[in-house]
Amino acid sequence: MKAAVLHEAKSPLQIEDVQVSKPGSREVLIRTVACGVCRSDLHFVDGAFPHPVPTVPGHEAAGVIEAVGSDVAHLKVGDHVITFFTVFCGSCEMCITGRPSLCIDPSTRRPADAEPRLSLANGTPLAPFLNLSAFAEMMLVHENACVTISKEMPLDRAALLGCAVITGAGAVFNDSRVRPGESVAVIGAGGIGLAAINAAKIAGAGTILAIDPMPEKRELALKLGATHVMDPSSETIVKDVLKLTGGGVHYAIEAVGRPNTAELAWNILRRGGTATILGMIAPGGNVSLPGPTFLTGKKIQGSLLGSTRFPIDMPRLVQMYLEGLLDLDTMVAERIKLVDVNDALEKLRDGHSVRSVIEFT
Repeated sequence: MKAAVLHEAKSPLQIEDVQVSKPGSREVLIRTVACGVCRSDLHFVDGAFPHPVPTVPGHEAAGVIEAVGSDVAHLKVGDHVITFFTVFCGSCEMCITGRPSLCIDPSTRRPADAEPRLSLANGTPLAPFLNLSAFAEMMLVHENACVTISKEMPLDRAALLGCAVITGAGAVFNDSRVRPGESVAVIGAGGIGLAAINAAKIAGAGTILAIDPMPEKRELALKLGATHVMDPSSETIVKDVLKLTGGGVHYAIEAVGRPNTAELAWNILRRGGTATILGMIAPGGNVSLPGPTFLTGKKIQGSLLGSTRFPIDMPRLVQMYLEGLLDLDTMVAERIKLVDVNDALEKLRDGHSVRSVIEFT
């Protein structure tokens, strides 16, 4: 199959022929139909987060099951599925306490002495990328790295649910549990931030504030449900938010991944408010919070994939889209082919693009 291979951080991906193994126990082979190009991919491609190479990036995908291995319980050939990179075992403490996004049980991976799932044409093993390696025509994954969805759902939009949407929407529905009339500020109006804004609208939030330096992204935020927009470069941004919201927001959701934006999320909270940090703050980055502000009862928390319960939440999000509540169409900036992946990554570096979606024939 064809795949986009990263041989070295800070270098372009190479479109190459890659060998894919046959499905083993509890594994499924998926024909990739669509894959979003996410800023998280860029973090690894650019070396902000180290990763073994060579590897095939990509982690926000949807497709159709082509083959199943032994002991696969709930999936069959022909099923339409969304993949997610935090594959869960189903039996560890994190899983049985309702936090499958935090599962790190090694039983979902192939043993070190087993044949690699992917390898280059010359036999060199490819390091698994976030359990998926989705910039490829096929994905070979554990059965608990995907969930079946309705065949009415367009797969080019379903792919977005695999990272951006479950992260942003999950931060609203699961981490924050926003109630009607409450105020929400979202810092960063990329794919994750826009999903959070849309989810806040669905949840019935009163004030929904989008904070982003790009005018075009602020316009998209208004289309997806924001009631107000602001530019974070303003020297009075904190004062402006506090004035607009009568003392700060109930919930601040950070979707950028920088220390200063995490600190901004904290500073614009009202007393007793909660900040949820979704962005990937690179190794070495530290967040500084004034000690006395903890006496205001404010809370700050991290989140991975919006604390999503994948088999439950993903089909519900699909239904929200089919019923016209969840707007995924606006989030897609362009549809491209695999050979255009480096151009899509460059647009992410520029900060103007929302989501490029790779379509596979």
